[in-house]
Amino acid sequence: MNMKKIIIKYSALASMALVLTVAGCTDLEEETFGSRSIDEGGAQGAASLQGVYDQLNGQTDQANTYSLQEHPTDEMMGPTRGTDWGDFGVFRKLHQHTWDASHVHLNDTWDQLNTGVYRATQVIDGSSDNNIKGQASFLRAWYMFQIVDLFGQQPFRDPNGAPDDDPIVYKRPEATEFIIKDLEFAEANLGTATPGRASKASAQALLAKVYLNKAVYTAATVGGPFTFAKADMDKVIEYANKVTASGLYQLAPAGKYFDNFSWDNSILSKEIIFGIENSETQAPGSARNRWRMGLHYNQTPDGWNGFTTLADFYKTFEATDERRGIAYPGLTDKIGLRTGFLIGQQFGPGGVALKQRGGQPLVFTENVNLNYSTEAQGIRVIKYFPKPTADNKVVDDQAGNDYIFLRYADVLLMKAEAILRGGSDPNGQTALSIVNSIRTPRGATALTTVEENTLLAERGRELYFEGWRRNDQIRFGTFNNPVDQRPTASDKTRTVYPIPQRAVDTNPNLVQNEGY
Repeated sequence: MNMKKIIIKYSALASMALVLTVAGCTDLEEETFGSRSIDEGGAQGAASLQGVYDQLNGQTDQANTYSLQEHPTDEMMGPTRGTDWGDFGVFRKLHQHTWDASHVHLNDTWDQLNTGVYRATQVIDGSSDNNIKGQASFLRAWYMFQIVDLFGQQPFRDPNGAPDDDPIVYKRPEATEFIIKDLEFAEANLGTATPGRASKASAQALLAKVYLNKAVYTAATVGGPFTFAKADMDKVIEYANKVTASGLYQLAPAGKYFDNFSWDNSILSKEIIFGIENSETQAPGSARNRWRMGLHYNQTPDGWNGFTTLADFYKTFEATDERRGIAYPGLTDKIGLRTGFLIGQQFGPGGVALKQRGGQPLVFTENVNLNYSTEAQGIRVIKYFPKPTADNKVVDDQAGNDYIFLRYADVLLMKAEAILRGGSDPNGQTALSIVNSIRTPRGATALTTVEENTLLAERGRELYFEGWRRNDQIRFGTFNNPVDQRPTASDKTRTVYPIPQRAVDTNPNLVQNEGY
C-alpha cells in the first residue's frame, strides 16, 4: 500500500518553528540538521495524533482561551488586590473591553490554537487511517471554531507548501464552511466515545454549536444584527437529536449536578461528551486552575485569591437551585469547601471559621472593585473541586477530574434555542419543555414561558465558568452591555478580538479587524 509521507525538519529553531510558521513568519533562516519521514498510517500516526490532543491541555489554564471567553462577560472579573493580580492590567482590560492588539493573552491564544490547527492538518494530510483522520478533523475543527469565534479570521498553511509561502486566510464565512466539512467527515468516520477522545457524538455536538452561531459568523456587520436561518436552526436540532438518540448521555439526576465536575466525574457523570481525561496518576489537562484561581490563600486547598463572579450574576439563581452551591459529601465535611458560589464566612477542615491573613474573618462579600479590592471581596466560584486526602488535605497537582469541553446539558439548551429561533423539532419538543427538563432536577422552579432573555439566563446558570459565556452573550446581543465595573456600553467591534500585531506584521494576507 502506498502511503503519504510528511517530511519534518529539525532545526536550531525547533522550539519556535511551529508557532512562528503558523503565525506566518517567513524571514527566519533555518540551519537544518536532518529530516525524517513519518508514516501516519499506524502507531506513528497515532503518536502524531496525540500531539494534536496535547494541544488541548493549554485550554485548562486560567489565561488565554479561557480568559478571553470569560473575563469580558457578565459572569467573571479579575480584581486587583493590592499588589496581587495587577499583571499590568491584563484581566482588567478584558473585563472593561479596553484590550488592544498587543494584549499578551491574544498572542498566546493565537499561537496555541493555530498550532493545534497546523498539527491536525499534518496528521490529516499524512494519514491513511480514516479513524485517525476523523479524530484529527474533529480537533482541527475544534481549534478553528475557537479562532473563528475569537478572531474572525483563520490563517491556513498547507503542510506540503513551500516554507516561504504566506498562509492563506479564510474569512469567517469560508472558515465556517471549512469547519462544517471537517466535522461531517469526523461524524462519518468516528465511533462511540472513549474517554478523552473525539467521537461521533462530539462531532455532532460541535456541529450543533457551529450551526447555532452561523448567523454570527456570516453577518454582514461585525456584532450584528444577526439573521438565524431556519435551515441552520433545523441543523442544530438534527444534530442535538442524534446525540440524544445515541443513548449514551443523560442529565445528572436531582442532587447530582456537581458530580459532573467531581474527582470521579469520569464514572459519575453521564453528561461528558468531549473533554480531557485526567487521573490521579496522569493529569495532562488538570482542572486545578479552576479552583485555585479563586480560593483564598488560607482555604484548603490554598488558592491564588483571584477571580470572582459578579453579584448581579449570582442573584439570577434561586435559593433552591442546586447549581448555586451545595455542601458536597466527601468534600465539605472534610475540608470545609462548598461547591458553587462561595459567599459569606468561609470554613476549613473541622468546620473551623477561617480568617484573612490580617486576622479578620474570611467573609466573601458581594461588593468588589476591579482596581482596588481587599483580599476577601468578591464571590468566588467552585465548579470543579479537589479530592480530599485521608488527613483532610488535598494533593491537586494530579487532580483526577476530567476537564469538560462539551456537555449534554449544553446540547439540550442549544436545541431549545434553535426551536425558539424558528427551528422545527420532529420529536415535538418545545423550548419550554427542554429548559424545564433541565431546571427541575437542578431544584429550580419550572418556568411558564421561555424567551430569549430567559434562555440566555438559563444557559448562564447551567454553564457558568465553562468557557461559553462570551459566545452566548454575543449571539444574544448582550455582550456589549454595561455591567458592574464596566459602566458604559462598548462598541460592537469588540465582539471580535484584534489579530495579534505580530501575526499581521508577518503575514500580508491578514488584515486587522475593524475597530483596531
